[in-house]
Amino acid sequence: MMNQAFNEIHKVSNFFSPQKVILGQDTVKKVGEEAKALGGRKALIVTDPGIVSAGYAKLVEEALRAAKIEVGIFDRVVPEPPARCVDEGVQMIREGKYDLVIGLGGGSSLDIAKGAAIMVNNAGTIVDYAGIDRVPKGGLPKILIPTTAGTGSETTRSLVVTDERDNTKKSVASSFGIADVAILDPMLTLSMPPKVTANTGMDALVHAIESYVSATTTPFAEILALQAISLIAYNLPLAYSKGSNVTARYNMLLAASIAGLAFASSRLGIVHGLAYVIDTEYHLPHGRANAIMLPHVMNFNKTGNLPKFARIAEAMGEKVEGLSLYEAAQKSVEAVKNLLEAVQIPFRLSQYGIPREHLPKLVEGGMKQARLFVPNPRDVTPEDLKSIYENAF
Repeated sequence: MMNQAFNEIHKVSNFFSPQKVILGQDTVKKVGEEAKALGGRKALIVTDPGIVSAGYAKLVEEALRAAKIEVGIFDRVVPEPPARCVDEGVQMIREGKYDLVIGLGGGSSLDIAKGAAIMVNNAGTIVDYAGIDRVPKGGLPKILIPTTAGTGSETTRSLVVTDERDNTKKSVASSFGIADVAILDPMLTLSMPPKVTANTGMDALVHAIESYVSATTTPFAEILALQAISLIAYNLPLAYSKGSNVTARYNMLLAASIAGLAFASSRLGIVHGLAYVIDTEYHLPHGRANAIMLPHVMNFNKTGNLPKFARIAEAMGEKVEGLSLYEAAQKSVEAVKNLLEAVQIPFRLSQYGIPREHLPKLVEGGMKQARLFVPNPRDVTPEDLKSIYENAF
């Protein structure tokens, strides 16, 4: 059930979003006119080799050329990209004198596009600006076009890279990272294989749930996050089961983007903190690592806001009428486990060959993400992290 009133009337809430979001089938064809409206004359498409071979980069290139815009392609983005990927993009922008950046692909490509656009006008490397609002100058205009329904990077002000010096994820949050235009075309997500659909869809669900229960949430985040949770619970199994289901793909893309808007005006919690260790140490996709940790963290966090966890259960289609608050909150954990089973994502660390003897290393890595403890709905100690990881085995 939606809130009838928000009570923290003295708290200041911010909402961040792209200047323009275009949603609909075949909207990728609008990229040329949007680039022209931004004053672009020479655009660099930032993407990965898979997107090029799928033909999506060509679609964007043709639309840009039809609008009389010169085009170059930087296709060296890799999964869980290192910070040097941004440096390589910046070098190509400067050498080619590009005046517009088009991010095309999954979250990695969109984040590198953001980083490269920012760093053209800033000194040092992108990790120098890790944290919140530390980027001094704006960069080039950006159009972001997702080909997965997961990170929501097209609608957020954040980007994440791997700092190879200590093998940790570093997040940069800045209004200079916000897209000028986001284009959401479900037709670009149809070729996602089931496993990628599952991983990215669960990533979006984590964004929505963590934004909703965050201690630093906002009315904007709550409204958007709860709707995203409902959309994902219904549409992810459909998109996973039948990749050509355009309606399910449309709704998943919408859900991922509004979950991105939610966490852009809220903050994430310890699901991300504990998952970062898994994806950097054991090279699991980010969405998969998030999915593994989600039910275990929810089980730990639920006492921090029982009514909200009960609402999550309801949004995911669980019957909570007549249940106690504790029983209704527990239903949210069960709903997530059912969804994980439906999309065939095992949620035990041992199922991924991670040995129990690595528990101290996991806890140590999790403690490095202490910035994510602040918005978490429940306070966290090293003993708590150990207990959560133990339960995840």
